This record gives sequence, structure tokens and C-alpha cells, in this order.
Amino acid sequence: MNARRPVLDRLPATAGLPALAIPAADLERARELAVRHGMAREREVDLADPVITWVERFAAEADRPAVRDRTRALSYAELAAEARRIAALLAAAGVEPGTVVGVGGARCATVVAAFLAIELIGALYVPADETWPAARVRDVLAQAEAPVLLTVDTGATAPALLDGAAEAGCRVVRAEGAAGCAPWAGPPLLDAPDRPRYVLFTSGSTGRPKGAVVEHQGMLNHLHAKIVDLGLTGADVVAQTAPLGFDISVWQMLCPLLVGGRVDVIGDETGHDPVAFARAVDGQGITVVELVPTLVGHLLDDLAGAAGPGPAGSLGGLRWMIATGEELPAELARRWLAAVPHARLLNAYGPTECSDDVTHHTVTAGDLDLLRLPIGGPVVNARLYVLREEDGRWTACDVGEDGELFVGGVCVGRGYLGDHDRTREAFYQDPFGDSPTGRLYRTGDAVRLLPAGAGGEDRPTLQYLGRVDRQVKISGVRMELGEIEAVLQRHPDVRAAAVVVHEYPSRRGGGSADSV
Repeated sequence: MNARRPVLDRLPATAGLPALAIPAADLERARELAVRHGMAREREVDLADPVITWVERFAAEADRPAVRDRTRALSYAELAAEARRIAALLAAAGVEPGTVVGVGGARCATVVAAFLAIELIGALYVPADETWPAARVRDVLAQAEAPVLLTVDTGATAPALLDGAAEAGCRVVRAEGAAGCAPWAGPPLLDAPDRPRYVLFTSGSTGRPKGAVVEHQGMLNHLHAKIVDLGLTGADVVAQTAPLGFDISVWQMLCPLLVGGRVDVIGDETGHDPVAFARAVDGQGITVVELVPTLVGHLLDDLAGAAGPGPAGSLGGLRWMIATGEELPAELARRWLAAVPHARLLNAYGPTECSDDVTHHTVTAGDLDLLRLPIGGPVVNARLYVLREEDGRWTACDVGEDGELFVGGVCVGRGYLGDHDRTREAFYQDPFGDSPTGRLYRTGDAVRLLPAGAGGEDRPTLQYLGRVDRQVKISGVRMELGEIEAVLQRHPDVRAAAVVVHEYPSRRGGGSADSV
């Protein structure tokens, strides 16, 4: 096995990040505007304990259900025990604190146990989606310098995962081998809240994916933000629907475990069939679902055309539908509010680099007259700044002015793994001096601060206006058009390539779809 370097050796120090070119007067004005308009939201939350600690607390309650998938269900006690056995398996395979562990295979309850196991031994989680081609798996595992790929399948593993791991020089370990291991003993190896917790790879304009590193405290803060704004309790059941390569998969499989709730893993066969998915929501008592708007539209389309009760009589136990990953059209929101009025609709926005969502907005009828729906205000302990660049200097934007969104606070991640140059293009030293991380992230998203009263809000709220670069989202998947061009140009018969996005009418009607 090739030598692997600890993650901290491959990240730039915060002190080495560039300074934001903003005059002192504008710096103070931006800070004052953020406070005045509610773009700095402080709340004390517990960022010390890892998720496995919460799981083991609830494990004392006999038979409390924690997670289930198509084939099995685990109580909190069973989940904690399985996590400790997988931790022992990984330790025996040479995994050490500060290294990266790849996890691949079909989404299932074992993935949740694997994440907790990796957390226990102080390593980092990086998912390798089973649908990726071998080249993508290779690039991700090689860049992460993962010594091990843990496969969670009980049957055959996708050949692309195995091929990609082999090309990356990564040892393959099967999670089912943990059945014969004695549980790993001892407390979780977490020496500081700012320790890196996971790496998620996003599209990169050079043809090379970018590994965004998220800290323990940023991840925990996002989990608590969901608990606070959704009012999650032990009675809630969250659907785990996102592919492992999506950042939302992390909160979907971990957040309920902090309150004693349940995670229901919905496989692709059900998740890609809107009628079957609606039946699963009803039959399994699911209360919280998160989907990209495209899938929300398909769900409404298919429910409206299904025999029997329409959408108004379906999804009866659902409390929240969260739309994320792409812009939520006002017309789609109108359809949802009319069809499923008992389930609130949350418009969520956030970059992977900032531990997932940084804004939440509960959509109401008052929003529907706006051309573009608000994305809301900050989640707990996030600080948002709207700035505009003029002659190489940044200036603060007030209500009604267009600018670019910058994010500060505990949610800001560590940068891109092993890529100091691209880290310095997007991350800055926090000039406002009040961030626990000392970092500020430039999102590349254009926004406008709407006045109080717009869309029925009693305080200013943000409105998303689009990208300032060539990044696009297709069905919630974040893509750099430059990455596609770079890959095409690797072919010896391609001299030059240009990629554009076209919109065409959806075959289902009432919307549009994108294609590259």
C-alpha cells in the first residue's frame, strides 16, 4: 500500500489564505448591514460531541429504531454495535486518525454505520458513488489518498468501484467482514472541533474534481440547524434519498440520530418512481423529505395522474418538503402549496464548501408573486455578506442592490484537499474578525437582499439571481462546463470543445429540463 499523507498536511493554513480587498469603511458597513438585516444569526449549539456519542446515548433505550433500508432495520443499540465492529475492521486494515476512508456501494443502513465507524477512529469519510465510472472513482480515491475503500454491499460490488480502487492503489475491504470482529473499544478519537470530518468531491473547471473538506464543527452545526429550523424530534422519520456523492446525503443519514428519530433509506428503485415513493412515505411514516425541484415536480405530476386519491389525499404524515440543489420555480411552489398544504415547503440553499445549506426559507403564498423565490436568511451560526466588486475592490451592498454572496461563520470548510491554488481562489481570511474558523467563502452566486415585507417576510431575505461563472446545475448535480470540455479534449481526435446548456420543454409538461 502506498504511503498516504494525513489530511492536515494537504490543506493550506488559514493564515496563508488571501486577504479580501475591501476598504475599512466598507468592511465596517458590511458588518453593520449583516447584523441590521438579520444576516448574522447566533445560537449556542453543542459542537463538541460526535454523532456516535449521541447514538450511544439513545442505545440505552431498548429497541429504539435508528435506521432501516429495504432489507433490514437497526435499533440504536444495534447501529452503535455495528459501527464499533466496522471501526475495528478498519483499524485492522491500517486506517489511522487523520486519513481518508472511501465508502462505496448501494445506499443502505451499513453506510450510516460506516460513517460512525470512521468518526470513531478519527478518520475522514469520502463517498464513492456506485454509479460513477471507474475513472471518476480512481480520481476521487487517488486525490483523497484513501488507503482503503470500504464496500457496503452484501452481494457483488459494482465493477467500476473495484476497478477505480485498483487504479488508485486503494485496498478494498468489505463491511460484511466486520461481523467477526470484536467491537472497537474506547471513546471517539476527536481531539478538536475543527478536525476535518469528511471530504466531498465537486466538479472542477480543469477536468479534475475538487475535494471540499468539511470540519466536524461545521457538520455538527448544520445538523443542529436542521433540527432548529425543522423542529425535529424523536418522532420524526427522515427519508435518505440522496446519492452518496451529494452533500445532502450527510445530514439525511445523521441528523435524525441527534434527536432519537429514524433514518429510512429509500433505494433508487423506489426513489425514481414517484408513485412508489409516495406510497413509501405514507407506509413508512416518513415526515421529512428533501428532493431537487425537478423531482418535486415529477412527484406532483405522477400523483395527480395516479388512480385513487390525488396529492391532496397523499403524503398525509409529511411535515416538510425541502427543495434544494437547483432553483425552486415559483410555479412549482404554487403547485405544492395547493396540492399538499399540510406539508411545509422549505427552500434551502448552500454550497458543499460550507457544510451544505447556509440559508433556509419557508415558502408561503406571499412569495408566489415574486419572479424568483427567496432563499431566506442564514442558518444558525452562519454569517452572510453581499458584496460587489468595483475596480478590484469590494464594497458592501444594501437592500435592493445586486452583489455576490460571501459566507462566514463556523460552517465554512477548510478548502480543497491537496489543491492550494483553487482553495485560494475561493477562500479568504475572514476580514470581519468574528468567525470561529477565520475563513470567508466566496460562493460565486449573485444575490439580492430583498426588503422586509417582500414575500411576506418580516425581515430582509436573500433572493438568488444566478451564477457569476460557468458553473451550472442539472437535476441538482453541480457541474463546471469547463470540466466537461477538459475531459472531451483529452481524446486524441478532439482539437477543441465547447459545452453549453440548452433548456427544452419537459415531456411531463409545466416546466423545463436541462441538457448539456
